[in-house]
Amino acid sequence: MIRCAPLTTASVVLLLFVCPLLHAQTSLDDRLEPLLQSHQGKVSVAVEHLESGDSYRKDADRPMPTASLIKFPVMVEAYRQAAEDGLDLNQAITLIDDDKVPGSGVLTYHFSEGASFPLRDAIRLMIAYSDNTATNLVADAVGLKATADTMERMGLPNTKLHSKVYRRDTSVFPDRSPEFGLGSTTADEMITLLKQLHARELVSADASEQMYEHMLNCQDDKLFKRFLPSGTKVAHKTGAVSQVRTSAGIIETPGGPVALCVLTSENEDTRWTDDNAAERLIARVAQEVYNHFNRLPEDSQPADNASETIRFGANGPAVEALQRRLNAALDPSPGLSVDGDFGPATQSALIRFQGLRNLPTSGNADPETLAALGTEPLEDPPVPSPEEVNNQVEEQAEPDPIDGPPFVTAKAWAIIDADSGELLGGDNEDTALDMASTTKIMTALVVVRLAEADPSILDEVVTFSERADRTNGSTAGVRAGERLTVRELLYGLMLPSGNDASVALGEHFGARVGPIEDDPHEVDPLPRFVAAMNRLAIELELPDTRFANTHGLTAPGHHASAVDLARLARVALDNELFAEIVSTRRRGCTLFDPDDSPRNVLWNNTNRLLPTEGYDGVKTGTTSAAGACLVARGSRGDDRVITVVLGSTSADARYTDARNLFRWAWTTLGHTADALATEAAAGR
Repeated sequence: MIRCAPLTTASVVLLLFVCPLLHAQTSLDDRLEPLLQSHQGKVSVAVEHLESGDSYRKDADRPMPTASLIKFPVMVEAYRQAAEDGLDLNQAITLIDDDKVPGSGVLTYHFSEGASFPLRDAIRLMIAYSDNTATNLVADAVGLKATADTMERMGLPNTKLHSKVYRRDTSVFPDRSPEFGLGSTTADEMITLLKQLHARELVSADASEQMYEHMLNCQDDKLFKRFLPSGTKVAHKTGAVSQVRTSAGIIETPGGPVALCVLTSENEDTRWTDDNAAERLIARVAQEVYNHFNRLPEDSQPADNASETIRFGANGPAVEALQRRLNAALDPSPGLSVDGDFGPATQSALIRFQGLRNLPTSGNADPETLAALGTEPLEDPPVPSPEEVNNQVEEQAEPDPIDGPPFVTAKAWAIIDADSGELLGGDNEDTALDMASTTKIMTALVVVRLAEADPSILDEVVTFSERADRTNGSTAGVRAGERLTVRELLYGLMLPSGNDASVALGEHFGARVGPIEDDPHEVDPLPRFVAAMNRLAIELELPDTRFANTHGLTAPGHHASAVDLARLARVALDNELFAEIVSTRRRGCTLFDPDDSPRNVLWNNTNRLLPTEGYDGVKTGTTSAAGACLVARGSRGDDRVITVVLGSTSADARYTDARNLFRWAWTTLGHTADALATEAAAGR
């Protein structure tokens, strides 16, 4: 028998840091084999780091059922036909009740017969929501056997769509359908497609970009994403039927992109629960792959291998030890919960510590930072006796004041007098924050100022480009090739908050707003238009405002402060056309396609204050980074104010925040006016 010396407290602390990191040095085979061998069912796995080429395979050449994963190759075939055979992804598809099939998706349950939408949107539903009805519509458009034929030509003979979803009678491979169901593939063949997608060589660079974006929007978070750090981007597609659970995609990690495919079948656990064994296996495989490829290179390890970087998103005992040391090392203590999750609070405390010690403020606990935190044992804080706790009388703070501005959920707010521009109140009003679609106030202002100099531009016709049509997020619903006037497009920009409209306007006017000072040779009109937005921000003396795009989707260096947005809105509202547009609750417009066929659209204003008397604009905005934002103007008697809230906790909260701030502002203004009148009457 081998006897081990007892562990000292210092040894335990060191092990808390080291053990998870030693695990990071194990091979993928060591990480994955125990998981795969213990699973009760068939498993095929393929992994490949798309930069280094490091890989792992487990029965990766074995044909396996795909379930809905086959929808990824179906999408590839649709984009191939669009590029090579003239398939129009904007062609309208009209839904009829006979098209509807059960299972995943939204068309069957939420769309009425006669609904019409582009083929491109059906592809999006097929990938993002695994919509079965949409899949059948796409299969009809491309031809049921076309996917298998194209995969065969690409050297992927096992990747086949066998039939339409829930329509086994349509099978074009009746000998394979009983064994594989909807479709079949191998893990190796899925990796081949993913590698081409990442290299932007799947059909074409443009098609690859569009397909990658579809897969980034896959809504299934129970498989690859389940145990990955929050915010990890995964471009993927999943599949599930009773005995089959599958997933394939590209995981964007700090250590580089990784292609991963996990196929399972004949699973003993067929439950539709979050703890389904196959689904947990797939999630665990993704977690182990992520952890394996996100470690320091071997040649950068400390000589004694005593420590390795603990990164944002990590969890476990090493993070608990890190949190305890940060609580002890910083004064005042950050009061971190010792929960073993390396989240934003832990990272913020770590950056503070690194700054105080003149270390690189990476936000990750690298070996130098861990050494600075020390390795001496920490004593647990004393725990009071139950009697001391239970008999303690808890004191309460002073009651909330009844004067002063109301409490709001917003990260920042500002109120200005709409006539004088005077700042009436604010909180964090000078802090530069994400501003989401309130960006479009400036987009519109650049255009209406051009129209002030030449009103005829409002009647110019804009033809929507593919780039405008593909823009993510809120949309005016105009399709590539369709035409409308600048005047109407401004309504499409501001009422439904059309990101696509903002790009179309930028493309239309970018060539006439002047070159970019730092890049005079830039010919793309869109960045030139953005440069004009920034020049106007400087001209209007908005010091905390910077634009990186025309729409407000999150981007580095794209921000504004609440008071800047209030002052921007005040200038914009001086323009009669702008004021008319943002106060309009609904607008109808007729679009014309390349064949001059008309199509009517209806735009509803996203600003929910407009139905209430006294409010007349101006713009909403919402992204995950910015939260819920609102710029609004309201009047009560002779008092007109502009209120801005940035980072409210929800769409409903932003309106509650704004209404409370408006009420406070009008009350304050009224009291101020009464006081001035009293002083004047007293001769002071």
